[in-house]
Formats: sequence, structure tokens, C-alpha cells
Amino acid sequence: MTTNGGADLTRLIEPDRVHRSVYTDDAIFAREMEAIFQRAWVYVGHESQVKQPGDYCTALLGQQPLIMVRHSDGAVYVLYNRCAHRGALLCAKSRGNTGGAFGCSYHSWQYRTDGTLESIPLPAGYEGTRFSPGAADYNLKRAARVESYRGFVFASLSPSGPALAEFLGEARIALDNMCDRAPAGEVEIVPTCFRFIQHSNWKIFMENQLDALHPYVTHESTGRAAAELERQMMARKQKPPLEYHYLSAFTTPFNEWDKLQTVNYPYGHCMLQGYMGLRPRDPDTLAYEAVMREHYGAERTERILGVNIHHVLIYPGLSVQPALQQLRAARPLAPNRTLTEIWHFRLKGAPEAIYRRALAYYNLINSPSTMVNADDLENFWRCHQGLAADGGDWVSFHRNAGQDDEHDGVIASRRGTSEAPMRNQFRAWKQYLSSSEH
Repeated sequence: MTTNGGADLTRLIEPDRVHRSVYTDDAIFAREMEAIFQRAWVYVGHESQVKQPGDYCTALLGQQPLIMVRHSDGAVYVLYNRCAHRGALLCAKSRGNTGGAFGCSYHSWQYRTDGTLESIPLPAGYEGTRFSPGAADYNLKRAARVESYRGFVFASLSPSGPALAEFLGEARIALDNMCDRAPAGEVEIVPTCFRFIQHSNWKIFMENQLDALHPYVTHESTGRAAAELERQMMARKQKPPLEYHYLSAFTTPFNEWDKLQTVNYPYGHCMLQGYMGLRPRDPDTLAYEAVMREHYGAERTERILGVNIHHVLIYPGLSVQPALQQLRAARPLAPNRTLTEIWHFRLKGAPEAIYRRALAYYNLINSPSTMVNADDLENFWRCHQGLAADGGDWVSFHRNAGQDDEHDGVIASRRGTSEAPMRNQFRAWKQYLSSSEH
């Protein structure tokens, strides 16, 4: 069924199911880009990507190309990646240093790194025209709102809406805990990332992140192979590397996943608690904990390292694994195409071995070349292909529907495999699209 967007909205989203057209319809996708990705706070990048004046990186917010840049006064600006003259992209590369100004490769209009127009060629040619070099229309347009939380830069393309702190709410624990795990209280991004395009809708990716029912099915073969190697090593009285556990954990049976809990917040944010509290007693971990105690004291160190959160979703497009210093940003390109950026971070002040642990997880689990990610990408593609077929109109989110606990707008699942995170995301989706009608 093809819809015309708002007129069918109320019957497209039900408490325990959604119509397949919300994944496949071009008009609905266009509305999402305007109503969600141009209004919500969307992750742009990390301040450590633009350390020096002139450093920049590019990002998509919805379908809007933007530049995050460090100005000469140290401030970070988020600008539209569009020359005010004829509309050419100013920055075609994903990152670099532009010095003191951006120059357009088409007609050489020059802009300061705060977006103000600095010079144009042959200015006499504009005398007697409506063009005025000092007019705001001829500066680079800035994102309506830009805020940074502990070094993580978010932008909203809407001048109105909640402040970033209110928007993040309790989901800010993802960024707090990642930074607190650094003895220096800060993280630094590793400047290269994995980028790949999923041939599926962006919501399928977001729904999968806290889906505790799929790992034992989707990733069972990889987990089983790693678990067998662990058993063989232990039979030889050898201690398996911690990295094997990253994979063998996928053999965790359904009933164990069901013991976990998701907590679901306003604005569509969700959190999966439990599963991977990585505190082995190996020498690397003990050395790291000693450094933490030097900086924080024993009591606060235990509070920080005792946070057992595996995954936090910051809606609409950010997936954070704080204990493993990983972050994934979903950038929708079309109803059936999603760019995913996968980043990891260094904990400032932590021993190098702790970074190597995060790097191992990054390569073993989150790399597009691993069997784990390949399994997910295959399922995402299969879902999108099936949703385009006429085999049924509805997508089911019935698991434990009506059986979770809600208090002050926060929904806590009674079971880890509840589809509460998916229902919560669509609750936010409906609110965004409904409010955009008024």
C-alpha cells in the first residue's frame, strides 16, 4: 500500500505492530527526514575530530550535508556544506584542514571557518545588483542549534525544541560512562572509521541493536566456533584470549537473554542492561583499575566500572556501547539505503592494552568484514526485501506487549527479549511525525 504520509499515520502505527509502508514508502521517508532528522538532536561528531583551527569533518543530518569545523577562536561550528553562490559542495572529503578559510572549487568564493563570507572574485561585477557581500544570505548557513556533551557534538536543524541535556535525559549515561571510564575523564576518537551502506531502511538497523532474541539465532555459528576453541584451549590448560569471549558470548541461550532488561525513555532512547560486564582479573585489567583508583579513588572507581550497560540507543540514529568505547551512527540515504559509520575511542590516561581491547572488539564484531556484521547485514537486506512484497501488511512487535512496567514515561521491560525498545522507538516516531502536522 502506498500512503500519502500524514493522512494514514494513525492507522500505520499501532501499539504492537506497524504497517510495512513505514519502511518502504518514499513519501514517508521524506517526511521522516524533515520531521525527525531535521528536528531532533542528531550526532555530528566528536570534538577531538577537529582539534586545531581549520580542522573539519563532514556529516549528514538526514539528507543535509554539513561541516563540523574548529574556528580560529576555538569554537566549533556546524555549517551547511553548500556554497552560497551556485550551491556547490565546499568539502568533498570526509575530513581535513582548510586553514583559515573554505574556498569553493567552482568560482572561488572564500568563507571564514565561522561561515562568514570573506571574499569573492571580481567584486566590481556585482555593483548595481541585489547582491550585498555583507548580507547574511551570502554566508554559509549554520545549523540552527549546536551543543556538545562531554565532547560529543550534536546539532538540530530546527531553532525550537528541547535543549540537548533535556533531549538526552537518562540516555546520557552512555556518554558519561564512556568518558568516566577514562582516568582523565575524556575520550579521544580514533580518526578513521568503518563506513558501509546497508541496503535496508534505517529503522531496521536501530531496531536490531537492542533485539536480545536474535543473537543466539543470527550469530550462533560464529559463537559456536569460538566457544569450541575456548573449550579446546581450556582442555589443554591454556587460558583463552578475552577476544574469544566477544564471539562465544553469542551462544548465550534464550533463557539467559531473557534475564536481562531494557529501559526505554522518552524521545525514543533505549538501554540494554547487563550481558557484558567486562571485568576479567587479568594483569591488563588490574593495571587499568589501579590507574583508575589513582585518579578517582576506590569508591568512585567501583561505581564507574560497576555500570553494566551493554548498549544504549540515542534516537534517531546513534548506537553506543560505552564499556567497549564503540559508537555507530546511522545516516539514512533513501528508504532502502542507510550509511552506517562505526567509530571507536581511546580512554585518555588508560593503559595501551585497554585501547587494544576496544580495537579487538571493533575489528571482531563491528567491522563490516566480520561474520557477525555480515550476518546482521544479510538479515537487514532480507527484511527490507520481504517488506516490499505483498505477503502481509504488518510488522509484528507483539512480544511481551502490554506486559512491561511504565512509570513517568519510562518503560522497563520485565524480560530482556521483550520488543519494548521497538515499540518505544515507534512511539517517538509517531510523536515526531504527528507534531510536524501542526
